Amino acid sequence: MKMQHVFFDLDNTLWDHRRNAYLTIKDLFEKQEITSKYAIDFEEFHSVYHDINEELWERIRDGIIGKEYLREHRFYDSFKHFGIDNKELALYFEENFLDNIVSHNQLVEGAEDILEYLKAKNYTLHIISNGFQEVTERKCTLSGIAPYFKTITSADAIGVRKPNPRIFEYSLGLSEARKEESILIGDDWIADAMGATDFGMDAIFFDIDKKRDDISKIKVIENLLQLKNYL
Repeated sequence: MKMQHVFFDLDNTLWDHRRNAYLTIKDLFEKQEITSKYAIDFEEFHSVYHDINEELWERIRDGIIGKEYLREHRFYDSFKHFGIDNKELALYFEENFLDNIVSHNQLVEGAEDILEYLKAKNYTLHIISNGFQEVTERKCTLSGIAPYFKTITSADAIGVRKPNPRIFEYSLGLSEARKEESILIGDDWIADAMGATDFGMDAIFFDIDKKRDDISKIKVIENLLQLKNYL
């Protein structure tokens, strides 16, 4: 059966979340004069925040915590690491972070080219994201990629996250696609590559960090334009 539907993860697959988050936090850091007030180096802070945030998202994905916990803790725990126990400051960062991140809309290298290529080949394109619904839609719109997609599914819409099969089920239903004519591309080994495969759907793992060398049965790319080898 011919591939017809291409599903993409959004953050760090198409939309450069790492870069955009970095720029957003840097703005807030400078606005609050954190370096002069608390003698914290931004690069050090960002590195701590990045690790804490990644771990919290993994716990959300695994169903251990909810997103409210993440929102209360990612900045609070980051500042606490530097000895600053300040809920108000953490809240300021959290609220402004989500409002301001969509003012930075850098895409992952090759994203627009590959979407244009796939559209020209008449694939129907979709998004399945573990992010927050309202933020996901704004990211797609403001970065200019929304018109490429027939459907945009966010974990919030159904209340479960990848790799839970129900989110794939829901997204396929929304897009009127059959799993044997669908493929998912994403950068999270468990949520995307394993999630789709376990659901019975084809997958391509976007190994953006070049982390895995033990992959046998799943197709791997390290650059989005390498999708042309498969689609």
